[in-house]
Amino acid sequence: MKKVLITGAAGFIGFHAVKSMVQKGYDVLGLDSLIFYYDVGLKLARLNETGIIPSTIRDHEIVQSVKYENYRFVKLNLTKREKIIALFNKEKFDIVIHLAAQPGVRESIKNPFMFIDSNINGLITILEGCRYTKVEHLVFASSSSVYGNNSKVPFTEDDNVDHPVSLYAATKKSGELMAYTYSHLYNIPVTALRFFTVYGPWGRPDMAYFKFIRSILDSEPIEVYNNGELFRDFTYIDDVIIGLINLLERKPGSTPPYQLFNIGNSSPVKLMDFIKILEKHIGKEAIKEFKPMQKGDVFKTFADVSSLENAIHYKPKTKLEDGLKSFVDWYLNYFRIDLNQKTD
Repeated sequence: MKKVLITGAAGFIGFHAVKSMVQKGYDVLGLDSLIFYYDVGLKLARLNETGIIPSTIRDHEIVQSVKYENYRFVKLNLTKREKIIALFNKEKFDIVIHLAAQPGVRESIKNPFMFIDSNINGLITILEGCRYTKVEHLVFASSSSVYGNNSKVPFTEDDNVDHPVSLYAATKKSGELMAYTYSHLYNIPVTALRFFTVYGPWGRPDMAYFKFIRSILDSEPIEVYNNGELFRDFTYIDDVIIGLINLLERKPGSTPPYQLFNIGNSSPVKLMDFIKILEKHIGKEAIKEFKPMQKGDVFKTFADVSSLENAIHYKPKTKLEDGLKSFVDWYLNYFRIDLNQKTD
């Protein structure tokens, strides 16, 4: 049984990765700092779903899941370098899935130092841990944000990404370069994944679709940027996790052992069409407040996933209609909302 570290384990993608990995029999240790970027209650609820009782969590102490014998969790910030390296030396991980990061394009403009601490300094700590313990494979999260406002679509992995339009994107591009360097210098097998607008149950409250449903249900206006003329390659969480896990045992065969993949739906959707589907599932029309393009935002994301398809036969299966239905159903259940009463 291979031992796996998943950072950002209480986050959206990390939570789903943990559930899938433990069910497949991996020996998993989840790590998260549980910072207050968004509601920690949701993060604790995710942990609870995987058998980590919130009341038992203590800083820097490993907690055993009561649901899965092959899952443990530790609350630890990546800035605690000595403790992170000690954890690597003690556990001797075979695989590291590094998902912990500070997300948010607009937030990176407001609070730049937080993004450097998490996305740059945090990653170098993980890379050092992988270097000294000879990890078999590091898989880490980059972002489609690195493409900026590239006019050529769909985006391919060999496109020029030297012109990020937000600090968040710049930190993700920097992360790719750092990981490549470590792969080159220390022969660490590395896979970088550029995620494209991941959505679904247990999602992040700072994401647009999460804000939309909350506002629609409360009869509050939703902010629609660039007058609705935005396109996103919405990718359902289950499709993302399938792609991620199928890559774990497919280490790069190149020299240096570094590979980079888009992981998206390869089917961009206009924001206004997305909102219409959401309105349909809620049974209520949104009050729309149209606003101009925001600093750091991009006009369109569109993933070319042919490289990933060639590597692992990746093919996203979830239609947006079905994925949003699953999200709405989860949201109503999680927040205990009676849709009939809300839409009367």
